[in-house]
Amino acid sequence: MADIRVITGDGGEAVLESAAVQSFAEGLRGRLLQAGDGGYDEARRVWNGMIDRRPALIARCAGPADVMAAVRFARDHRLLVSVKGGGHNITGNAVCEGGLMIDLSPMKSVRVDPAGRTARAEAGLTWGEYNRETQAFGLASTGGVVSTTGIAGLTLGGGLGWLMGKHGLSCDNLLSADLVSAEGELLTASADRHPELFWGLRGGGGNFGVVTSFEYRLHPVEPVLAGMVLHPMAHAKKVLQFYRDFARSCPDEALAAAALMTAPDGAPVVAIIASYIGDIAAGERVLAPVRKFGAPLVDTIAPTSYVALNTLFDAAVPYGGVQRYWKSSFLKELGDDLLDIMVARAAPMRSPMSMVLFFHLHGAAARVHPQETAFGAREDLWDYDVISQWNDPAETPGHIEWTRDYWTAVEPFASGEVYVNHLDAEEATRIRAAYAGGNYDRLVALKNKYDPTNLFRMNQNIRPTV
Repeated sequence: MADIRVITGDGGEAVLESAAVQSFAEGLRGRLLQAGDGGYDEARRVWNGMIDRRPALIARCAGPADVMAAVRFARDHRLLVSVKGGGHNITGNAVCEGGLMIDLSPMKSVRVDPAGRTARAEAGLTWGEYNRETQAFGLASTGGVVSTTGIAGLTLGGGLGWLMGKHGLSCDNLLSADLVSAEGELLTASADRHPELFWGLRGGGGNFGVVTSFEYRLHPVEPVLAGMVLHPMAHAKKVLQFYRDFARSCPDEALAAAALMTAPDGAPVVAIIASYIGDIAAGERVLAPVRKFGAPLVDTIAPTSYVALNTLFDAAVPYGGVQRYWKSSFLKELGDDLLDIMVARAAPMRSPMSMVLFFHLHGAAARVHPQETAFGAREDLWDYDVISQWNDPAETPGHIEWTRDYWTAVEPFASGEVYVNHLDAEEATRIRAAYAGGNYDRLVALKNKYDPTNLFRMNQNIRPTV
């Protein structure tokens, strides 16, 4: 094993002696990978195909002891560090260039307590993997809207999902978290232990350490009613007007999303995606207006499993390979003037894989006090996302331009708040907007205490002031 050149946390360069790397590798239960090793390229692959970074080292952690060793090694050698859970974040922050990537994806154990309705889950899990374990007992926690999303990043940033109207966000269902601090120590954060850190982990992202496992509250979730209806894009404004009013009328058990997109047959369409978590007959009554409105081209709403509901968007946003660029904001209203702009801007969509999505935050998720968790957007809102997807890297400038122009046209109507999980890599100036009402200052204080040197900076970074 030869000496290797690395990037340090301050952006400089250094050389790691082979003996130090060998000693680090021998102390791990998992594998330490370098370029050229089997599995290296697969380990650095993430959801966004635009990300093609090459870490100097990838620590494929088998458990918390490996994470502790990796953090200490990075700290001692002043390495640039990134942390990979599910690797689904649009920014690709899971992968660093020339530093040490701490890869949690091999850590996938789940222990379900059906009687206590809790689950302890390791940070390498995706929501699809977690759901398969909990649904074996007819239970679930609020997860993402895509099954390939990792539990770690989604929960630490807040966690919008299909169950949020009835059971709150992912972070609202977090009972405790095990975390390796910047000092390489394993801490447990909960309402009783390190409560301020626990507050910060519920929305503050990966700024304070490496979370190795999450303890979640579980809820009974049996077969659900869910699916989508499609209408021609020519009727988009009327459909979105109906969607706006319907979403606002939904009980906690129901959730309605919408999309401007392209159908599999190539036709531009507007979709309403609706779900009901509860009694199927009651759900049929609640979702009946969606099915009766207009003359849908397609209606797939039917009883299904929660596991299947969580895969509804999977085919539209496949993991890896596809080039992606994303802009997002919160909207308090979907007024007619705004809908005119959004429909018109969608017409020249540059790729059949691209889309504009609306997710309505309401119910239990909107009744939490804004200062109860670091995630503070606790009101009736739409998270809207302009998602460009394409295959040919040569087309990148045009897709980025279209996405930015669309977002810029809509931004005067935005609430000023943002969802930290949906910020792109260029938006460091908007991070404060994710934490209103004093939440940002509390997070800075936590950063000063738990990571004053900003070891964990490959994230939507909250910079320390010490």
